[in-house]
Amino acid sequence: MSARLDWASGAGGALHGSVAVPGDKSISHRALMLAAIAEGRSRIRGFLEGEDTRATAAVLNQLGVRIEAPSTGERIVHGVGLHGLRGSTQPLDCGNAGTGMRLLAGLLAGQAFDSVLTGDASLSRRPMRRVTDPLASMGARIDSHDGLPPLRLHGGCALRGIRYELPVASAQVKSALLLAGLYAEGTTEILEPHPTRDYTERMLAAFGWPIMFAPGRARLDGGHILRAVDVEVPADFSSAAFFLVAASIVPGSQLRLPAVGLNPRRTGLLQALRLMGADIVVERQREAGGEPVGDLVVRHAPLHGIELPTALVPDMIDEFPILFVAAAAASGRTVVRGAAELRVKESDRIATMAAGLRALGVAIEETPDGAIIDGGPIGAGTVESLTDHRIAMSFAVAGLRSAGPVRINDCRHVATSFPGFRELANGCGFALREAG
Repeated sequence: MSARLDWASGAGGALHGSVAVPGDKSISHRALMLAAIAEGRSRIRGFLEGEDTRATAAVLNQLGVRIEAPSTGERIVHGVGLHGLRGSTQPLDCGNAGTGMRLLAGLLAGQAFDSVLTGDASLSRRPMRRVTDPLASMGARIDSHDGLPPLRLHGGCALRGIRYELPVASAQVKSALLLAGLYAEGTTEILEPHPTRDYTERMLAAFGWPIMFAPGRARLDGGHILRAVDVEVPADFSSAAFFLVAASIVPGSQLRLPAVGLNPRRTGLLQALRLMGADIVVERQREAGGEPVGDLVVRHAPLHGIELPTALVPDMIDEFPILFVAAAAASGRTVVRGAAELRVKESDRIATMAAGLRALGVAIEETPDGAIIDGGPIGAGTVESLTDHRIAMSFAVAGLRSAGPVRINDCRHVATSFPGFRELANGCGFALREAG
């Protein structure tokens, strides 16, 4: 466990410049896994150098996959083929990576060997039944502690394809089942109540696996092979989100965020901010590695409260902490519903954000599946991140509009998704420092 790290954030004036945020974490995870079980050598550029993605790389290395790191943000993966992974006698440590654990559960469910997936204290509190139950219906045998990690996967299970309707929209669960489907006999078909990000489907197609997908559904057959390809990872929209809100709420600001991934199943916050009055334009739209990308230019604009359309919720589930900050800085009331999944993230993000905003004098009412936020002045104070990286970065943005310093306790896990956040933020005008 890394040492405790506290931050202090305060108003630093208008934000300016070009901010190159790190590569997309979700795509980095998937690129590693598919390259590992492909035939041949894959080169990944734009790889996120975060603790979560490095944990996934370490697990794959433990399973016999050689992964080189010739430069920062680059990985060369020597694929071992669909059936070339080797079992490990030691537990496979996913660190803080919920994405890593859930996707690896799908990947390992159909292997010939046993595996144990573990994680840190935070990950060990996150529910896994949404993945393990449908995997069991495919024939997998997975033991857990009442649905919590560690997960013990029994090898030698013959998987069979299923048609599964997700009770709750989740790209991670869908992806885990599709990865298991690679090893299953017959057809695996996933139906979603709302469309979620289709990174796994796009990447499977790029690696040559026959797959049919459309918003809200995906279908593939087992028994094919993956062929190595080079992957360009776009900049992570979730990381860009903090700067989109920061520039929107600080008068006089203008930022450019180059080559950001704009997968339509990921950019719900972009639509939400525009509904609130944000001035964000997309320039140089293009495609990289099968994913739409573009340069985002954001300028300060007065924001106003909205009733968030529930249709946007699945496409912005990771961005709610920073949306809460935008709502706190906006005029009027913002109402969020349909976001109960926030209660089982790295922290209970509804409760943690509500407690922090109240500590800063913001009027916020929790509801079971969201919150009601009345925008207005943001005061000084101390907030708890509960080691949740997105909570910590969101309150760093809140400090830009606060009446005095905002102290954010325990920010050590920011490196899981956004290494170098503080340096990049201060480079464009934040006043973020370590607190004694």
